[in-house]
Amino acid sequence: MPRISEMTDVDFNGVDQPYVPPEVLTISDKLKLHNDWDREIDPVTYEVIRHNLWQINEEHGATIQRISGSPVAMYALDLNPSILTEDAEFVYFGPYMQYMSGVTDTQVKWTLEFRSDNPGINEGDMFIANDPWVGAAHQQDVMLLCPVFWEGELFCWVTNCLHQYDIGGITPGSFCPAAESVYDEGILLPPLKIIENFEVRKDIEAVYLRSSRKPELVALDFRAQMAGNTTARERILDLIKRYGASVVKGVMKRVIDNSEKAYLEKMARIPDGYWQDRTYVEACRPGDRRTHRVMIGLRKEGNKLVFTNDDSAPQDGAMNATYSGWRGSIMVAVNELLCWDQYFAPGGALRHIEFDPTPGTFNCAHFPASVSTAPIQSMEISLYPAYNVLSKMIYPDAEMRKDIMCIGGTSQWPATLFRGIDQWGERYGYLLIDPIGGAIGAFTMADGINTGGQSRTPICQLPNIEHTEQSFPVLFLYRKELPDSGGAGQYRGGLSAESCFIPHNTDLITQDTLSSGNATPTSSGMMGGYPSTTNSYTFIRNSDIFDNIEASKMPDDTSQVNGDPVTLQLREENFQQTANDVYAVRWTGGGGFGDPMDRSPADIEQDLENYSVTAETARKVYGAVLSDEVTVDAEATAKLRAEIRAERVRKDGRQATVRNGAVLFEASSCLNAMSDDGGQYWACSSCSTELGATTENYKDACIREDNHVSDSNPLIGEPGRFIDDAVTFRQFFCPGCGHLIENEVAVDTDPVLADISILD
Repeated sequence: MPRISEMTDVDFNGVDQPYVPPEVLTISDKLKLHNDWDREIDPVTYEVIRHNLWQINEEHGATIQRISGSPVAMYALDLNPSILTEDAEFVYFGPYMQYMSGVTDTQVKWTLEFRSDNPGINEGDMFIANDPWVGAAHQQDVMLLCPVFWEGELFCWVTNCLHQYDIGGITPGSFCPAAESVYDEGILLPPLKIIENFEVRKDIEAVYLRSSRKPELVALDFRAQMAGNTTARERILDLIKRYGASVVKGVMKRVIDNSEKAYLEKMARIPDGYWQDRTYVEACRPGDRRTHRVMIGLRKEGNKLVFTNDDSAPQDGAMNATYSGWRGSIMVAVNELLCWDQYFAPGGALRHIEFDPTPGTFNCAHFPASVSTAPIQSMEISLYPAYNVLSKMIYPDAEMRKDIMCIGGTSQWPATLFRGIDQWGERYGYLLIDPIGGAIGAFTMADGINTGGQSRTPICQLPNIEHTEQSFPVLFLYRKELPDSGGAGQYRGGLSAESCFIPHNTDLITQDTLSSGNATPTSSGMMGGYPSTTNSYTFIRNSDIFDNIEASKMPDDTSQVNGDPVTLQLREENFQQTANDVYAVRWTGGGGFGDPMDRSPADIEQDLENYSVTAETARKVYGAVLSDEVTVDAEATAKLRAEIRAERVRKDGRQATVRNGAVLFEASSCLNAMSDDGGQYWACSSCSTELGATTENYKDACIREDNHVSDSNPLIGEPGRFIDDAVTFRQFFCPGCGHLIENEVAVDTDPVLADISILD
């Protein structure tokens, strides 16, 4: 295994490994690591200390949240604490923005190797860091690393990361959608000792704050992080004083070992294979009308998982992320689908997981690529397809199948970057947080959760409109959930929402858009489920909004406002919103699971009654026959669905082959891997029609229909408003019974995706 110095060259372009043991790290003799722990700890003591460590980590995050006061910390919970061993194995993630923790161990390993000699790592020190080529998501996500010492030895690390208000760059707020390189963005800090012997180094702090337009707010963020680390360090020292260092360390090591044991037990129940997913990023810079391919591959061989990004687009414009961002994103899905039962303790699983990206791609970008927008483009688009490949991997196990979760809302965040003079005459620049409301995708046995937040931030919350209006010069006209916004399926994805506002107590607001997923849906469905809606911006200049307000008619949709509609592009810069200009932003919902025509009439009736689905969608997508606007005729619906499926088979005209082999495993809700004397083959799970050998792509044996992408969700408009590539909604049906097997959204020139493969 390579040393950190071999993995990270002077340009920080190296590729890390999941776990580097201390004997491989090059650590100065000046630094002594605590590596003595009890192997025999009674169960009660173990559980008491284990839960205490978890509570310490939660208190750590809550301390930052309370002291910072930043809306990003308070409502988006764009922060996360972690506890790591002395040699940088994860003990716990926090339950906040989890991809922030996913890059922490790379930072700690780098610090151990490159800072242990000069300036040294000592008791009372803390290191500040935000360099994405060492281990940050983007420059705004500032880490503070705190070594915890006991009797002169480095016992463990407590760390945190917080998205800070502004750390420089060409755009206020430090999201820089027009940046062409990292030199257009905020300050870069490889790990620097900012606290020494329990005192803040004013020289380092001054350099760090000098880059910010709001140094007083950034200074408060820093002190919130310092307080969080201090609290966690003192709590761990109290534990050591009570139970002894070797016992506490023994619990930490056992948490990791138990995490590994649970992971290995899961892997033993899953067949080996290869899974991949594909999606797209749109617009890497202002004026760009291309789609940029995103690929993720997952190979399982025994206990080993290997993630790749082969055939992903090259780095370009301002959409990029570094290796750390890509790895950290995938670790969120690993943590939530494979480690949730271990209290977000992924350290043991990481001993068996490799990350093998192609350098120079947009989600493993070389220095000095622009990366300030990474979390809302390349990292989100790396994270959410990871749910798909991991979900398909674990589907064959009936118990683990219950943990599957389709892609949720804001699989691409539709950023609204606004700035100007606020209601108090002060300059401001910020990001609208409302899309944090997101949605949770469908499950294998239940609907997703409407505006249920984001799975990557389990305890996030949508800010109150009144709090946003208090903080910024805006007046909300409405915020509402949107019918049909969730992906259709046997189980429907959660609905998303839309926020609409005008300026208030200010002359104007200057805005930038920064988005993707407006032309091609990125919250795809799974196993026949449909994708959710796309993101959308609505902008109406010179509206009659004040006439409406004067007449006591508050609109609940932009269609009720007259004016001059403007189509905002995905990286529209410096457009101005004046008092009577209406602005709205819609975000993606959750993907659906399973064939929509398998949805029960009772569930469709509930959808209609709750305005989750419109009557038109119930008829067109779900194949429902309605007696009235909210009542489904179950008998007529079953008949119509059978006719639709039979017509697919009749039009295709091929002779389907039914083979009655033995089921090797259920590859999806629609697809079985089978075996008989003729070998292994794919088969429809509904009628046992053969769909080709397992060495081939089952989709090639299906009936294929290519439809306009808007057929996948009624809220999706014409992609040509934003991109030049033609995009198609491809559907694959069983040639024997006409059941829907799978969907994919693809640029026309891309081949059919082979999403499931069995390894020889």
